[in-house]
Amino acid sequence: MIKTDIYIGLNDLDTKQQKFSTSKYLSVLKKVCRIYGVPFSVSVIEGGYVHENGEYTEENSLVLSLIDADPAKIKEIAVDLCTFFHQESVLVTRGEVEASSIKSSIKESDK
Repeated sequence: MIKTDIYIGLNDLDTKQQKFSTSKYLSVLKKVCRIYGVPFSVSVIEGGYVHENGEYTEENSLVLSLIDADPAKIKEIAVDLCTFFHQESVLVTRGEVEASSIKSSIKESDK
């Protein structure tokens, strides 16, 4: 399986400050994933970024993780999030992962 991570900074491109709460950005990201119909996981992290002009900034970021998503859909999602969050760019990483789904349930007789 292929795992794709999209790293999205939350500082505004122009002001270099986070304009909205992290929960607001999470809400937008979740809506984008619903619209595209992709299962996902998301993490909130802190990181640093070097802008094209050499300026360094530290910021909160979101990491959107997708498993076996269509590459064309991934690119569309990345472009949308870059635009919606007003970023210079977003980072997309891909790699092979070993994954499996574990299913289980509690039967009435096990209670």
